[in-house]
Formats: sequence, C-alpha cells, structure tokens
Amino acid sequence: MKVPFVDLQAQYVSLSSAMEGAIADVIQKNAFIGGPYLKEFEKSFAVFCGVPHAVGVSNGTDALRLALLGCGVGPGDEVITTPNTFIATAEAIAMIGAQVRFIDVDPETGNMDPKNLKGALTPRTRAIVPVHLYGRPADMSAICQFAQTHHLKVVSDAAQAHGALFQGKPIGQWGDAASFSFYPGKNLGAYGDAGAVVTNSPEVAAQVALLRDHGRTQKYEHKILGFNCRMDGLQAAVLSVKLPHLAEWTRQRQSHAKRYEDLLASTAGIRLVKNRAGAESVAHLYTILCDDREALRSHLTSRGIETGLHYPIPLHLQPALSSMGFKPGDFPVAEAWAQNVLSLPLFPELTEEQLVYVAAALNERVRVC
Repeated sequence: MKVPFVDLQAQYVSLSSAMEGAIADVIQKNAFIGGPYLKEFEKSFAVFCGVPHAVGVSNGTDALRLALLGCGVGPGDEVITTPNTFIATAEAIAMIGAQVRFIDVDPETGNMDPKNLKGALTPRTRAIVPVHLYGRPADMSAICQFAQTHHLKVVSDAAQAHGALFQGKPIGQWGDAASFSFYPGKNLGAYGDAGAVVTNSPEVAAQVALLRDHGRTQKYEHKILGFNCRMDGLQAAVLSVKLPHLAEWTRQRQSHAKRYEDLLASTAGIRLVKNRAGAESVAHLYTILCDDREALRSHLTSRGIETGLHYPIPLHLQPALSSMGFKPGDFPVAEAWAQNVLSLPLFPELTEEQLVYVAAALNERVRVC
C-alpha cells in the first residue's frame, strides 16, 4: 500500500467546483491585488481566530517579520526564540535587524521552555517569539506572564497552528500578535504563498497594513517606507473557500492523531509526543521520537509509507547562522529532538486502512529488531 505524507489532490477534488468558481470570479473582476476578496478573507479569519484584526500578507515569513515591526521591534533589539523550528523563524528576526537569542526547548513537547527565558534576558531584549510547533501550543500563560513582568512583546509563530487553543483561548488572542502561514501544506493552505498577522491591537494592525504595501496611505502617498508584502486576490479567494471547512478538517486531524496514539501506545522503541496541559493541538503534524530514526524511516519507505523530518538540523547549527558561534551541545534538548524526531502521514483524508497500515509497519519494524 502507498501512503503519502500529505495528499493535497484529495482536498482539491472535494472543493474543485467552488474553487474554480472563486478563481474565475477574481479573474473576471481583475481583483488581483488586495480588494474585496482580501477584505472578505481578513474579516473571516479574524473571526476564526477570535480577534478583531487580521492583515493578509504575502507569506508566513513576512507575516512574522511585519508583526515584529508592527510591535515596534527593530534594529539593535534582541528577540528570544527556540532553535527547534523552521529557519523562517530566525530569518524574520534577522531581517528586521534584530538579534536572535535562542533558548532550549521543553523535552516533553519540543516547544519553548519558559524556565529558560530568564537566562536569555538582557537589557536589549525586546520580544519573545514562541513557536507552536506541529500545531501544539506553547505554554503561553507562563510566556506571557514573563513578558509582562519584563515589559516584552510576545509575537507567536503560529505557522502550523491555525485554530489551536491554549487554556481555551485561540492562539491569536495571546500576546501582542500572531503570524500564520498559508503555505499549501498547512492546515489552511493557499494555492501558493500567503500569510496573515492577527492581533487585538488596532495600532499593530494598522502598522502591518502600512508596511505590507509600501507604507501607502493612498495612491502615490506613502507615510513610511514599507515593503511589497501583499496577499493577492487569488490566494484570498482560495482561502475563503477553504476556511469554512477548516474546523471539520481539524477534527479529522485530531481524530487521526488520537488513533495513532491508541495504536502506538505500546510500541517499543518510540516515544509519543504529548500535548502540554491546557493545550489543544490542531495536529498539523504527527511526530514520534525514535533512537534509530534512519533505519525506521527506511523500513517505512520500503512499505510505501512517506515520512517527514521536522526538523533535522536545529537552527543554531545551521550553516546560515554559523556566525553566531554555536557548537553541538549548546542546546542539547533541541539537538536530541532534531536527531530523533520523525513525522508520520497525517492529513484529513487519511483513511482508517492507511492509518492502521502505518501503525502495523511501525510495530513490524520493532518485531524485526
């Protein structure tokens, strides 16, 4: 049996008629940049996130970059985040002229460990960027409490966490802003690149809106120097078609994740990743930890099962960040995750037969060993 890591075609087939109609409308009305389709999506996504403001932008990296700038973070400031994430998290910080300050992660969740925040605090610290890895919320209560005590901004990297909750509150309601990615493989994916910033603050939303469109207040009038980071109308229309289905897709993902947990609970040689108390994951990825990852991955490949690595090189050991001077052993928990984590197939259309087949293959590998 072939089990893909993700199946975007299956989702398209279920929405093809509505999707083609929405795209045709954008083309017929020449509403390619901004316009009514973007405004409609921004309004709907803000409601979905439980916040008053959502600003559509070009991609998830720009969403985080503009969110930080919108919160007043900039050159010379320091921003605390973790090395157990995609490089865009650190890129967005570096792109605004700020300095990345890494802290190690929680060994149980792989997310930011609030206990490590104090050790990274300096007089130049201005913000914290928690990453809600795999769709599992970080400990936002502890992080926001620390930030409030030390007068820091909190800007979430929620690229994988559309709809995630912490203590019953949507991720976008915590802190000063949250950035989302709509890369095609995300829980809510566009047909290309797109992103959004959500916030409770009208001032942050207004600043992000200025920054994304050359600082423009009206045609040929520019209040500040900004960027070209606009979401196009086609992507906004695609996302508006998908958004009403997101809650059901999330329930399906959560159901699949629970099924994996039940089937793999007694599997020797692997460790399941648990949610932190109070965190409701949207199961963007289903990850396990295993000591002999490459052998296990090779075995699954031989059975027709695709897997993913999220992420095999922690950021502090990436060549692009070598100037920071880190070495192996500096963040041992993040490094252990990078060496041992393996992502299994997970998408809403995953069938019971496919899921059971994956679990059986994992158990088969254990018996062989």
